[in-house]
Amino acid sequence: MCRLLLIALAVALAGCGDDPKSAGPVTGEAPAGASPPLVEIYDQSNELLPGGPDAFKERLAELKGSPVVVNKWASWCGPCREEFPYFQRQARERGGKVAFLGVNSGDNDGAAKKFLDQYPVPFPSYLDGDVTVAKEFEGALAWPTTAFYDSKGKLANVHQGVYEDEAALAADIERYAR
Repeated sequence: MCRLLLIALAVALAGCGDDPKSAGPVTGEAPAGASPPLVEIYDQSNELLPGGPDAFKERLAELKGSPVVVNKWASWCGPCREEFPYFQRQARERGGKVAFLGVNSGDNDGAAKKFLDQYPVPFPSYLDGDVTVAKEFEGALAWPTTAFYDSKGKLANVHQGVYEDEAALAADIERYAR
């Protein structure tokens, strides 16, 4: 019985199924009219940034005035792979007004880099091997987790688990990233 439960858990964690296709390449160019802090995010497109919680909090402070969407992901997370194309498209569509950041938690740098090569995004991700950055937004328990900060820098909502479709993510961005 215990062995059967372990097998079921392993299958669930693997994400069951094929990897979704990437939403396409990243240009690294900020949309016209983007504020300087948003332009800086585009300048760091698809990069893995060190610095831990302090660097993450400093970036959030720099982004006050813009709403922020933070996606916690890992290369080994099947549901993260499923929803990552949604973040690729939403960041391209809304990146002139909404800041997007990634947090690569509980992962190793090499696997994270390969993941970003497969799913490039027009925003940077913070390295978070020990899950201390994710604790800053109540995201330590589940993969994936998405946090929404309002333009005043206040944590507005935390969505734990996968977005089933892009429309649900877009609705949460409209609702919480103001």
